[in-house]
Amino acid sequence: MPSVFTATFYLALFGSSFNPTNLIPTQLNGVQIPSLMIQLMKSAIFGQAFGGASTYITYLTAGVICLVLVFNMAFGGIDLVEDRQNGFLNTLLTNPIPRAAIYFSGVLQNVIKAAFLAALAFAIAFIIPNGLKLPSSFGVVDLLGVFSAFILLAFALSCVFTALALSLRRIDSLVAVVNFLTLPLIFTSSALFPSSSFPGWLKAIAQVNPISKASEAARLLIVNGNLSASQFSTFRSDMLYLIVLAIVLADLGTLAAIRVLRAE
Repeated sequence: MPSVFTATFYLALFGSSFNPTNLIPTQLNGVQIPSLMIQLMKSAIFGQAFGGASTYITYLTAGVICLVLVFNMAFGGIDLVEDRQNGFLNTLLTNPIPRAAIYFSGVLQNVIKAAFLAALAFAIAFIIPNGLKLPSSFGVVDLLGVFSAFILLAFALSCVFTALALSLRRIDSLVAVVNFLTLPLIFTSSALFPSSSFPGWLKAIAQVNPISKASEAARLLIVNGNLSASQFSTFRSDMLYLIVLAIVLADLGTLAAIRVLRAE
């Protein structure tokens, strides 16, 4: 399954190779730096830049799962394009089926798949060496909060890309548009690195990017478990943003789908 490979690749290879603490020198002018000082520098980096995550993969897990969801939601509409090409979609459109039902059936099947992929990627993060480490206070409610953020992101993205797939006639056209949209969406988010390291113009974009919101909300719970008042305020605002975005995109996607879903 490509998405599982993607999650494993990013978590195991990117998470290990691009770990910023790997850049901490062990020697200075030929003199060995004490291991305690190295450990203190690692703790400072993770504490200040990565929200207190115990490992880089712990920080990265939420972002990688969001990336897996982005790719799968983006290409989840290929089946709909194929249905249009082989005439099955036209058969549905000649029947008295609500157009919104056709649209949301495509959205929901992608969201169900997203939930399974998110759970699988979450499990993979545990078995990778020096991988995901949850705090002792992490509980079932926190787990539900983490996956709520993932599901909201998947639903919002699926609304967009399902409507896009219904409006296109060729798979290569869908692939071209998806590639054009997904890469800027991913690299203007804080999925892989904290937005505090971004230049001002990019930070402004990252702060309104839904991938940033979902990864930040999930990451707060993964790293901290029980949230402080300020952390919970951030989590609540991120989730509210995702909920409103999902509702707006669902409405717009429904309107777009109704306009393009006509029997030929």
